[in-house]
Amino acid sequence: MRLRRCGADAMLVEVDSLDEVDAVRAALADADLPGLVELVPAARTVLAAFRPGSGGVARLQPLLSTIDLSVRAVYQPREVVLPVRYDGPDLELVAQTAGTDVASVIDLHTSAEYKVAFCGFAPGFGYMTGLPEALRQPRLDNPRKRVPRGSVAIAGEFTGAYPTPSPGGWRLLGHTDATLFDPEREPAALLAPGDSVRFEAIR
Repeated sequence: MRLRRCGADAMLVEVDSLDEVDAVRAALADADLPGLVELVPAARTVLAAFRPGSGGVARLQPLLSTIDLSVRAVYQPREVVLPVRYDGPDLELVAQTAGTDVASVIDLHTSAEYKVAFCGFAPGFGYMTGLPEALRQPRLDNPRKRVPRGSVAIAGEFTGAYPTPSPGGWRLLGHTDATLFDPEREPAALLAPGDSVRFEAIR
């Protein structure tokens, strides 16, 4: 575990895996740290931001030394179901790369239970783990200049859904009409780290 100060009132905790990120995030969330404003997990880091003058950063370092990174976080996740039309332009490519057919790709993607490991890239974009091994494929060689809002995609060990139109290189399986990000809503993002997510095929 490595610590990096981010200004006077934040600390970046660097670890070696997503499981360790989850362990740190869960421990800090349960610790009732004074002045904690936000915990921001990423692929290998957790940013802890505190209210100025709260003294939270000073309390953070001794707490981190007590965290056992080998212990997996245990909590009751919020469950989210995303309805998906599996009509994506890369569906055939994914099937060919996996050595199977389109129906099997859909079955594999919908049969798994996913967890939002962290959010990033764009507001409301959740990086979800739990993708079946057979569907783990690289990003496209040539990213698209525009991926439509709601596109459901895979890349590497992750699956996710694009909350807004944007460039992107993930392989597109289909799309969802769920509103993944709405700045007028509270909270604005539909998905948050720790959420349990299932994809449900619709016609």
